[in-house]
Amino acid sequence: MSVRTDIKTLLAENDVSITKLAERLTVKTGKYYSQSNISQKLMRNTLKYEEAKLIGEILGYDLKFIRKI
Repeated sequence: MSVRTDIKTLLAENDVSITKLAERLTVKTGKYYSQSNISQKLMRNTLKYEEAKLIGEILGYDLKFIRKI
């Protein structure tokens, strides 16, 4: 799965739109995020690690690296 698919799946599971996510990111960081900005980052695969962590935090998830066995 791609980051885009993972995040869109989490948004759907939590009934959160990209617009609502953008609003929450803006409030949390103080930096303006728009629906278009987030959509473009997901489509272009330019989402930063810190942004992915923030999105996870907003949706109630931790971003972790798990060692393969």
